[in-house]
Amino acid sequence: MFRDGILKGTVACVTGGGTGIGKATALTLARCGADVVLAARDASRIEAAAAEVRALGRRALAVPTDVSDPAQVKRLVAAAVAEFGKLDLYVNNAAANFIRPTRMMTPVRWKTVIDIVLNGTFYGCLEAGKHMLERGSGSIVNIVAAYAWTGAPGLAASASAKAGVVTLTKSLGAEWSGAGVRVNAIAPGLIDTPQTRERLWPTEEMRSKLLGTVPMGRFGSEADVANLVVYLASPMGSYIAGEVITADGAQHLGKGALDMLGELKAVRRPRG
Repeated sequence: MFRDGILKGTVACVTGGGTGIGKATALTLARCGADVVLAARDASRIEAAAAEVRALGRRALAVPTDVSDPAQVKRLVAAAVAEFGKLDLYVNNAAANFIRPTRMMTPVRWKTVIDIVLNGTFYGCLEAGKHMLERGSGSIVNIVAAYAWTGAPGLAASASAKAGVVTLTKSLGAEWSGAGVRVNAIAPGLIDTPQTRERLWPTEEMRSKLLGTVPMGRFGSEADVANLVVYLASPMGSYIAGEVITADGAQHLGKGALDMLGELKAVRRPRG
């Protein structure tokens, strides 16, 4: 647990804030003392999430936004500053994906993923960054995925877009940190949400197979990601910039190697 009020006096904006990791992040930020701006295309979901933030005693603003439209992102940041007078943290969490063999990926679907994940993140960094650079302080956190640097079958569009976000994060981290604006990213692994249970492991067989790839032996939770956002936004993360923090239970390091180590231990037991 973070100390009470660790983010007191800060204003945060979370895209994709109506469900899943985005909503959990918004509520966690509010519990830590931040006022929160929630953005997503579905107005009803972010209005409901904003009501939950207010129930925690913090102020909230819901701004329907399509992050693939730079004009709407510019309006989002302007609305946040107009309502709260500043913006301290911007979380690029909005995402899109189509899980299918690449040969079945249409140019329209490819463009949709790139526009939301890569372009939308850039628009958010640009607009929030200009405000933060003018103030001389701020933090931007981009949500990516561990497969951004490995690739993944059936996820070519998302992996390509998130790989672009990784290099954008590193570029801006180096470029803006000297001016007081820190840009970092979090790469979640298999996070247990209603959406992932429906789309990624709808059957017990698929769940067990995926869980078998995680050395830690469990799926991550929304809180695992939200707490990292708080850490990066707080004074505790003040010397971190241009970094990508992976939270996947060591999945990206390979469960196969761990299994092989177990087999070697079994073969090479000491003679007695």
